[in-house]
Amino acid sequence: MKKPSFLERLTGAAPSNDYDRILDEEHHFGDNENEQDGSQEESWQDNADDDKGTPQEGELPVDMYQTNDAIIIKALVAGVSPNDLEISITRDMVTIRGVREEYQETNDDNYYHRELFWGSFSRTLLLPEEVVIDEAEAQEKHGLLEVRLPKLDKHRSTQLKVKTNVVQK
Repeated sequence: MKKPSFLERLTGAAPSNDYDRILDEEHHFGDNENEQDGSQEESWQDNADDDKGTPQEGELPVDMYQTNDAIIIKALVAGVSPNDLEISITRDMVTIRGVREEYQETNDDNYYHRELFWGSFSRTLLLPEEVVIDEAEAQEKHGLLEVRLPKLDKHRSTQLKVKTNVVQK
């Protein structure tokens, strides 16, 4: 007779399946012949090795909020020249790209901590409202990038006069 699992003993339920074997005190991972023998882990490690040759692009952290007439995006870009920033805008999306160049002052072996991000970064944001592209502004001050995107006024209207090609006599 099969020994009831921990869950079966706890609830008094009839034996169900092998999934609750994990909670059983006698279960050891890898005992189940149905479990994979590490091949999934090996394929994950193989994929990780493929990325070592290409530098990874970082994701730029941002704050985005709205005022009555604009959407404001703020991002810390300290160490990046304003000339190295590229901002692409559509009516409903903004992409900010740049590169933070590393100036290494010492060997890697001499570091106690390495937490700063160096290299290329980008961030694409879907905007909650449409914006007027031609009136967008971006400025950088003390390492803080601020992008101001005026909202499209959907309530604005105008009256058009109808033109005709008919010549009056």
